[in-house]
Amino acid sequence: MKIFNNDIIKAIDKATMEKDGVTSLELVERAAEAISCEIISRWRPNKKVSIFAGSGNNGADALAVARLLIEQGYNPEIFLFNIGGNRLSEECRACRDKLLKLGDVDFTEVIDNFSLPALSSNHLVIDGLFGTGLNRPIEGGFVTIVRYINESQATVVSIDVPSGLLGDWNPNPINRNIIHANLTLAIQFPRLAFFLKDNSELIGEWKVLDIELNATAIKETQTNVFLVEKAEIRRAIKRRDSFASKSDCGSTLLITGSYGMMGAAVLCAQGAVRSGVGKITVHSPRCGYNVIQSAVPEAMFVADKHDIISTDMNLQHNYDAVAVGPGIGVNELTIRAFEDFLKKTNKPVIVDADALNCIALRPSLLNYLPANSILTPHAGEFDRIFGSHSSDEARLKKAMERSKRYGIIIVLKGRHTAIVRHDGKIYFNSSGNASLATAGSGDVLTGLMAGLMAQGYGPEIASLIAVYTHGVAGEIASDKHGILGVKAGDIADNIGKALKQIMTI
Repeated sequence: MKIFNNDIIKAIDKATMEKDGVTSLELVERAAEAISCEIISRWRPNKKVSIFAGSGNNGADALAVARLLIEQGYNPEIFLFNIGGNRLSEECRACRDKLLKLGDVDFTEVIDNFSLPALSSNHLVIDGLFGTGLNRPIEGGFVTIVRYINESQATVVSIDVPSGLLGDWNPNPINRNIIHANLTLAIQFPRLAFFLKDNSELIGEWKVLDIELNATAIKETQTNVFLVEKAEIRRAIKRRDSFASKSDCGSTLLITGSYGMMGAAVLCAQGAVRSGVGKITVHSPRCGYNVIQSAVPEAMFVADKHDIISTDMNLQHNYDAVAVGPGIGVNELTIRAFEDFLKKTNKPVIVDADALNCIALRPSLLNYLPANSILTPHAGEFDRIFGSHSSDEARLKKAMERSKRYGIIIVLKGRHTAIVRHDGKIYFNSSGNASLATAGSGDVLTGLMAGLMAQGYGPEIASLIAVYTHGVAGEIASDKHGILGVKAGDIADNIGKALKQIMTI
C-alpha cells in the first residue's frame, strides 16, 4: 500500500473530483458515512457523545458525522469552533447548515468565549478540530481544549489524525498539546506518523476507511513510502520448480556464535532451515560443534581455528549469501576477522547483532560494507553505531541519510519494522505482534533473510519477504502459545507455516 504525504493526498482528492465528477462536499459525505458506520458498529445510541469540529474540512467531516448519528438515534452535543466568525470553509459551512435543518440539535457555534462542557470517562468524544491540513503546533485556546479532553478520560475518536498531530513528520512535538485518541479513523490512507512509536499513545488503534478515491490517480501517483502487505509478498515469492534439487536452492553461510552464545547460532540456523534454502553452513568456534550438530542437524559446520571465539572469517567456498553477527561477541580478534572479511568480500552481507556492535566499536567498518548489504539493528544497536536519538522519527531520518551515504539497506526493527533503502524508499511492515519482543527473535530473522538471499532474492526483496514472514510466524506462534508465551524457537518453527499462509490465496 502506498503512503502519501498531505500534499499528495490533496492532489489525489482533486484528481478524484475532476476524473469522477464529484464535489469536495460529496467526498466529505463519503468520509462521514464511513466514520459513522464505524462508530455505530462500536457504540450504542445511548452513549454520551460530544463532537468538536474545527472550521476546515476536518470540521466538515465531524459535522456531517453528527448529522448522520442524529438520524440514527444518537443525541450528541456539538461544538463548532468558528473563532472570530467567517472562518468556516465552504464545506464546513454547508455541513453546518445541513445539520441545523434537522431542527432540535444540541449545537453551539463558538465565535469568542467558550465554556468547557462536562466530560467524563463515560463520554465518547469525536475529534474533528484539526486534520492533516494543520502545518504547525496548535496554540491559544485550542491548547486548553485539547488538554481538557485528554484529562477527561473520555474515549476519543479522531478523524483522519488526532488534532495537533501532523500527518507526516512531527519534529519536537509536545504530546500534552495533541489529542490522545483511542481510535483514529484515517481517510483512504494511513499516514507516515502512524508507524512511529513516538506517536503510538496519540493515535491509539487506527483503521483506514475507504472513500473510493480515484484508483487510477492512486496508481499513477508516485511515493517513496509504502506499507508492506500480504498481497505484495505473495507476488514476490517464487514458486519452487517440482524438479528442483538442493543445489538449485542456494547455499548460505552463517558466521555466528561463541562460547556461551551458541544459542544465537542455533536460532539463526533454525531460521535459515525453514526458509527453503538448499544448503546451510554454520561457522562458529570449535566449542559450538556439538551444539550445532545436535540442535540443527540439517546444517553443516565449519570450525574456526579458535576454541571459543571467531578469529578467521575467510570464506572456503563461494556461498550465495552470508550473514554475520548473532552471538559472535566483540573480542578484538573477532573485530579484526570481521574487518578482514569485509575488505575481501564484494557481495552484499547481512550484518546483525554482535557484528553491529563490532561496527559500533570500530565505525570505520561502515566504509568496507559491500553495496546493498543489509544492517538489521534494533533501536539500541542503531544508536550505538550512529549516535543517540531522542525519538523514532529522528532515528528514521538518520537511517535514511546513512543508507544513502553507504549504499546499504537498514532494517530498523520495531513494531512496524522499517526497511530503509538507499534509493530513498521506506517500507513499513504490517505483520507481527508483541510476541516478537523476545530474546533470539532477531537471530531467527537474520537466518531467514540469509536463506532467502541464497535462493536468488536480491537484498531489497529478501529483506521485505523475511521481515513480513517473520511477523506472520510470530502471529501463528502466539495463536498457540499466547503473546507472552512465544519464544524465538517457536517463531522459527512456524516460518514454513507462515510462508504457506502467505502463498495461499
